[in-house]
Amino acid sequence: MADHPRVVLLKPLVDAPNIEVGDYTYYDDPERATEFQTRNVLYSYGQERLVIGKYCALGTGTTFIMAGANHLTKGPSTFPFTIFGGAWAEKTADIMAAAPSKGDTVVGNDVWFGCGATVMPGVTIGDGAIIATGAVVTSNVAPYTVVGGNPAQAVRQRYPDDKIELLLRAAWWDWPVELVTEHVREIMAGKVKQLADIAEENGLLKPKPR
Repeated sequence: MADHPRVVLLKPLVDAPNIEVGDYTYYDDPERATEFQTRNVLYSYGQERLVIGKYCALGTGTTFIMAGANHLTKGPSTFPFTIFGGAWAEKTADIMAAAPSKGDTVVGNDVWFGCGATVMPGVTIGDGAIIATGAVVTSNVAPYTVVGGNPAQAVRQRYPDDKIELLLRAAWWDWPVELVTEHVREIMAGKVKQLADIAEENGLLKPKPR
């Protein structure tokens, strides 16, 4: 951003095949904002993907630990002999290959990460969630839930269940950007029903889950 060089949109800066970032998601860092892919996504050696949705806000130091960081714990030692090659790799490659995976790390849309938040491998974070400063997310986070601590625990739910369902159906982050711009005040400070009504008027309201 011209007036805020510490703030960068991530989608144009990410080219790793296992990282996907949605439109308008940004990262804020006073020193190395453009290096997010290499400095903030760690140990991404395997097939597991990091998927981050649209309109997410990532505070300085938000870090994603990928599955490549895991060490085997099935035997007496956790030392990763295989990665050093040679005879060690020849004798242990099958053990490493058989290691279970925690799967992809998936972040929904409109998620806010406080400074220094850490997300562990295989976690899913729902739309509209808030990850508090310094939180270490070790398990899934429900949509529109605030979590904090180490390990992160639910602090509160931002809306009651019926309104969360309506927000997920309205899914304003999937609207054309022109519609977002037209109704940006309602998105920032309006009522849940207002967003649902706008979505319905434009044929964008998703059906109720069965």
